[in-house]
Amino acid sequence: MQIENIAGYKFIPLVELDALREEFLSLCQTLALKGTILLSPEGINIFLAGTTDNIATFKAKIAADARFTDISFRLSFSDTQPFKRLKVKLKKEIITMRHPEIKPTDKRAPAITPAEFKRWLDENRDITILDTRNEFEVNYGTFANAVNLHINDFSQFPEASKQVDKSKPVVMFCTGGIRCEKAALHMLNSGYENVYQLEGGILNYFEQIGNAHYQGGCFVFDERIIISEIHCKTAP
Repeated sequence: MQIENIAGYKFIPLVELDALREEFLSLCQTLALKGTILLSPEGINIFLAGTTDNIATFKAKIAADARFTDISFRLSFSDTQPFKRLKVKLKKEIITMRHPEIKPTDKRAPAITPAEFKRWLDENRDITILDTRNEFEVNYGTFANAVNLHINDFSQFPEASKQVDKSKPVVMFCTGGIRCEKAALHMLNSGYENVYQLEGGILNYFEQIGNAHYQGGCFVFDERIIISEIHCKTAP
C-alpha cells in the first residue's frame, strides 16, 4: 500500500493554541496519520503521512477552516509509513530564526516558480543561487553552483548571509519553502534589493520540474532520510 506524505505551512496569527492542538491531535488520531504538526503564534507547519484517502480527508477538514483553506501542500510518496508516531507541538516559532522583527505574517518577499527558476538556470543568468539549509542537508544534494553558507542551524542564517554578494539578484531555496519566507525578508531588510524565494522549495521543484540542474537528493526529516524527484511525482 502506497503512503502519501504531505508537507505544508502557513504564516498566520494564531490564538488559543492549546485548543487548536487538541483539535489537530484528535483529527489525526482518528485518521491514523503520523508525523508532526507545529503550532505557534506565527502559524502552522505540517508534516504528515497516511493513506491517500485519509490524507484527502485531513486536507478537506482543514480546508473548511478559513484560516487554513489556502495552504499548499507538497506531495511525495513512499511504500511504508516514514514516521514512527504523531506529534502536535506548540512552539514559539514554526521555523526558528530568533529575529522577532521578521514577520512573514505581515509581509512576503517575491517568489519565483519552479518553471521560471529552471528557465533562469537554462539561460545561465548571472544570479546568486543561495541554499538556506543546514550543512548536513546540503551534503545530500543541492542545485549546481549554489552558495552553501555552512551553517549548522537556521538561526545562524542572518549572520552567515552577510557574505552573500549584494550586486547580483539572489534566488534562495530550502526543502519546502518555509525557511525562505524568513530568510528572504531578512535579506531585504539588510539591503539586498533583488531577492527571490523558490516557491515551494526543492520538493515543489521536483514535483513540477524534476531534477534538472539539481545534483543529488533532498534530505527530509523522517525515516526516508533522502528523496529524489521520482518520489515527488503524482501517484499512479
